[in-house]
Amino acid sequence: MATNTEPPLLLFTTLRYDPLLSEGSSDGSTTGLYMLPYHRDRILCAATHFHWPAVISLLSGDSGLETLSSFILSSLSDEQRSHPNRIRVTVSEKGELGITISPVPPVFSPLNLFPPELPQSSADISPQSLKGEAVPFEVLVDTQKSKKSAYTHFKTTKRQVYDEARKRHGIALTDRKEVLLVSEQGEVMEGSIATPYFWRDGRWVTPPVREEEDGWGSGGNEGTTRRWALERGIAVELVVLAGSLVDDEECWLSNGGRGFYFGKVKLSP
Repeated sequence: MATNTEPPLLLFTTLRYDPLLSEGSSDGSTTGLYMLPYHRDRILCAATHFHWPAVISLLSGDSGLETLSSFILSSLSDEQRSHPNRIRVTVSEKGELGITISPVPPVFSPLNLFPPELPQSSADISPQSLKGEAVPFEVLVDTQKSKKSAYTHFKTTKRQVYDEARKRHGIALTDRKEVLLVSEQGEVMEGSIATPYFWRDGRWVTPPVREEEDGWGSGGNEGTTRRWALERGIAVELVVLAGSLVDDEECWLSNGGRGFYFGKVKLSP
């Protein structure tokens, strides 16, 4: 008799390989792997939550970071090492690593990967700055509420809430669009593939992330570029109500594949 069984849960992270970083970068990397230690840490946090000892053993400490780095770099061909790539690394409960590699466009500037700050508004952005492309990402607001859970806090292959939000707004992976998930409490959680930053009270803010015992915060993922920005005071945590967003409001987005990039909120008519 046929049964409807879900595929096994995997943890994953998506990062950028860029030869631009191979000579050293602001995260101390000389491997070309963007913020790799932060990606390793996010997997370990998820493995700890889900009680996956094989993954914790595999990736802990300096040896674990070297294991992850070597696995990724050995999977890249000489041709792939010559240009930027999007790297998706998965890990199973047994500690089995998997990888998917696809080419991505070059960044406009190294500042897109390691910005010293985020400009306050488009008026502050010069042609040589990290804004780069003339057309900002269109940032939509989801029309349905999403439930906060471990699967929105940790990055796993259980991503229905994100996939459904993108489907509701007809967003393909290559579109210059993002959709913001909204919690049952009416708070912005995060974007479907990126951390959002909004200008509030004279500073850039991003929705708070907390552990389960603290209610998951606003419910979003503890992203790698998000952590990097918070550690450097580029942004601070603050609850952002979806109802506070204004049409054409300027914002920033970031993720491990693209770095930091500019957007504008587009409210439904």
